[in-house]
Amino acid sequence: MSTRERRPTRAGSALLWLAVAGLAAAGCDDFHECDPPDPERQAELPAALSETGLYADIAARAVASDVVAYEPGFALWSDGAEKQRFIRLPPGAQIDTGDQDAWQFPDGTRLWKEFRRDGALVETRVLAKVGPAPEDWASVAYVWNADGTDALATPGGAADARGTPHDVPAAAECMGCHGGTRSRVLGFSAIQLATSRGEVDLDEVVARGMLSDPPPRPIQLPGDAVTRDALGWLHANCSHCHNRSRPKSDGARCYDPERRFDFTLRVGELASVESTATYRTAVGLVINRGDPDGSDVVDRARRRDPGWPSMPPLGTEIVDEAGLAVLRTWIRNL
Repeated sequence: MSTRERRPTRAGSALLWLAVAGLAAAGCDDFHECDPPDPERQAELPAALSETGLYADIAARAVASDVVAYEPGFALWSDGAEKQRFIRLPPGAQIDTGDQDAWQFPDGTRLWKEFRRDGALVETRVLAKVGPAPEDWASVAYVWNADGTDALATPGGAADARGTPHDVPAAAECMGCHGGTRSRVLGFSAIQLATSRGEVDLDEVVARGMLSDPPPRPIQLPGDAVTRDALGWLHANCSHCHNRSRPKSDGARCYDPERRFDFTLRVGELASVESTATYRTAVGLVINRGDPDGSDVVDRARRRDPGWPSMPPLGTEIVDEAGLAVLRTWIRNL
């Protein structure tokens, strides 16, 4: 992975440099040095996707009977790629949900996320719990072969994979996002399942006995539809970096901004919009009431110029116009 720090392309522009300086002062800078993944943990992952347990019959795309498909309520933007997500717990195991905002998954858990771009099946990422400690995770992307019969682990990542504009991340990059939360799992949580539009929602997960401590319900986001969508977009796209409870690391600060503001939606902070971390920590700092174009979060999300520190920084070369429109509307109405 490149270790160079991204810089604005028009270095001679005083106004642009002032904007970047303002963003850095707000605690939102890019850190691109990622430690290589632990080789012992990575060795727990097989070389081929067909050996990971996702499929009973990979040729027929028949998912194994102990694998559960799910859909988070709010998805990370990935340039319009189609995604499918799956999880498997070890037999008889439960997720430790004593902390409803930081679920801890049992050793042996595996999660998969499949990506299609422009109709082509490109990659399937695997996140596997390979030990008892919270940080004992291994992750790698499997790139599909041309005839779709299997996918091979590609720890170095791949640019424009399978002839599409889709870039597959290197294994070192995975914890740039997943390492930003104590759970390490981003899309399978109380908030994401309570807002899910899929068949497997929070109630279904509870009914399946997957949780040690079922969360209090109902879990409902505050505000009107635009507000809920804006808070959800920030939670899905930004909170894995921008939160005040990021695990500390002795290694490189890989996509690890300062903790001055927090976009995390938490189960106990949903009584009102004003009680959310976004409202308490970001409004007035990087979100200006009534002024979307004067808000740093919009400035980050609206551009993908080469070298510009965009938000989110990974897995995207195209602006999420729908998400940006929701964000602008919400800020304009504050």
